[in-house]
Amino acid sequence: MAPFTKVPEQLSQSIADTKVEYRPVGGLVVSNPIMGCMGIGDPEWWNWVVEEERALPLLKAAFDRGINTWDTANVYSNGLSETLIGRALRKYQIPRRKVVLISKVGRVMADDGGEKDVVAFMGPLAARSKDLVNTYGLSRKSIFHQVQESLTRLGTDYLDVIMIHRYDPQTPPEETMRALHDLVTMGKVHYIGASSMWAHELVTLNSIAERNGWHKIVCMENHYNLLYREEEREMNRYCRQNNIALLPWAPLASGHLACPYDVYGQSPRTADDSENPRFSYGRSIEDREIITRVATVAIRRGWTMTEVALAWLNKRVTAPVIGFTSVKRIEEALMARGKKLSPEEEAYLEEPYRAKEIEGHC
Repeated sequence: MAPFTKVPEQLSQSIADTKVEYRPVGGLVVSNPIMGCMGIGDPEWWNWVVEEERALPLLKAAFDRGINTWDTANVYSNGLSETLIGRALRKYQIPRRKVVLISKVGRVMADDGGEKDVVAFMGPLAARSKDLVNTYGLSRKSIFHQVQESLTRLGTDYLDVIMIHRYDPQTPPEETMRALHDLVTMGKVHYIGASSMWAHELVTLNSIAERNGWHKIVCMENHYNLLYREEEREMNRYCRQNNIALLPWAPLASGHLACPYDVYGQSPRTADDSENPRFSYGRSIEDREIITRVATVAIRRGWTMTEVALAWLNKRVTAPVIGFTSVKRIEEALMARGKKLSPEEEAYLEEPYRAKEIEGHC
């Protein structure tokens, strides 16, 4: 037998246990799907969030199936999401090299004693607080502070990707990009990413980095799904032309694309969205028609609605960020692996869409 032709049993088993595809983000490789960890932390921060007792086994289940990329942010449950990820790595003795950790900076975090408060979107008020000023935003001081705090909570020496949570118009973009570049050269961060913003803002940031020979943004986590396609106009096109990976959030439109619209609201996550909607999903005639068509294709194919929605999306992006709250939901999403829709099915799903106001940039 020729040397190196026999596949070791350990490698064969590892491949058999892997239920995902892996796709490139620059030179980094991430899982498709990515485990979204906004829903891991403290239910008192948001009532659909999964507490530690359920969260840690969920992370282990994701890892065991090959979902090695976990997306969080410092503001999720005011840091508890990051803390629980660190605990999961230690509890299950998961080697750091085997996971890709993504976190974000820029939003407002509650001060000591306010861990259950939702203040992430209160930048204008925080600017008047003696306790919060300089602890958020994208200044050099705040970025270094936020990253160090995230590393401490995660119990790691480095982040694989640090993302700008939202563009900061109050800070010179040169200052932001230099600070992020320096974190990469220091080894505290390996790659730079960004989340929802205007395309011209991303162009500005990367143009500054390119002019100065600094590390550039290599991935964009934006708002994109069958019910919200405004990113197709500029952001997605720019990213594809410049080899910037697309890692969309809300790929199932907060669950609207995972069930018929007339039964939406029966889970804790969807019930909260029904009572306190953050986005316009499912309100328009067009949205309801798209949801109905997803269900129709699912019936014809013998798939779930989740599989249909992800099959459409996976063709257009690198990897969606999905907030799993149960192993059942993980298994359902993994069934979309390798599934493809016909051009006629894609056109059928897309046809009812109408332009919407921009959602998710703030």
